[in-house]
Amino acid sequence: MTASSLHQWLTSERPESRRQAALGRLYSGWRSFARNRLALLGLILVLGLMGMAALAPWIAPAAPDVGDLMNSRLLPPSGAHWMGTDEQGRDIFSRIVWGSRITLFVVTVVAILAAPIGLLVGTLAGYFGGWVDAVLMRITDIFLAFPKLILALAFVAALGPGIENAVLAIAITAWPAYARIARAETLSLRGADFIAAVQLQGASRWRIVLRHIMPLCLPSLIVRVTLDMAGIILTAAGLGFLGLGAQPPSPEWGAMIAGGRAFVLDQWWVAAGPGIAIFIVSLAFNLLGDGLRDALDPKEAE
Repeated sequence: MTASSLHQWLTSERPESRRQAALGRLYSGWRSFARNRLALLGLILVLGLMGMAALAPWIAPAAPDVGDLMNSRLLPPSGAHWMGTDEQGRDIFSRIVWGSRITLFVVTVVAILAAPIGLLVGTLAGYFGGWVDAVLMRITDIFLAFPKLILALAFVAALGPGIENAVLAIAITAWPAYARIARAETLSLRGADFIAAVQLQGASRWRIVLRHIMPLCLPSLIVRVTLDMAGIILTAAGLGFLGLGAQPPSPEWGAMIAGGRAFVLDQWWVAAGPGIAIFIVSLAFNLLGDGLRDALDPKEAE
């Protein structure tokens, strides 16, 4: 199949199978996404972060938790140490490379934990309505009433410091926003004709929620999760900065900034390196989320 015929097959207005229709939607979404140059830049940066995390043992020139305190303490950036060394004589570039694994671990686990909870709570509240909606939304409102960082600090203080507890605390504070989005989508879908047709065929309420409503809520949820990645990274870095996240000598970027605050005027590179890494990764997820929002928005579809 030539490129021209493949293009015609994917863009056909009358697909001959569900597979062709699904691939056609993916192709149309990718074309819309690819027209956004900033979104492509965000995708490249995120893929670069993933590649750096996967290849950390080969990219990092030194061990992240071993330094030469006598001879390499607080050295400025040079050919031997691209981003300088910290107060323990550890190579900052190596620690940033290894710290990318912690960053990916945090955003991945938070997304896996928070998004399904928010999707389930929101779709159940929107579809069943009544007292179910009232109870679930009031619980959601209680969580939304507190700033995320403050609520995360409270949970980490109760659970104890550590990266696992920090991830759990961030996930607990992240799901209410997803529940609100899923509820709004469900309310707009609940009275649709295709839902009435499925009900006439004898489908149970749970089957309608799980098989028909939840899949249609996923695009909006994916966009929101991607846009929230920057906030998740900043929250994790804030907890690490306060000593409640990853514990030393773990190369977590927020903890690295906390370690460099005592030298920020004279040895600026100690805190600047991880700070720049947080900025670039947060920007990348924001650009990617903007591109996904445009590509997955049905109003923007071709």
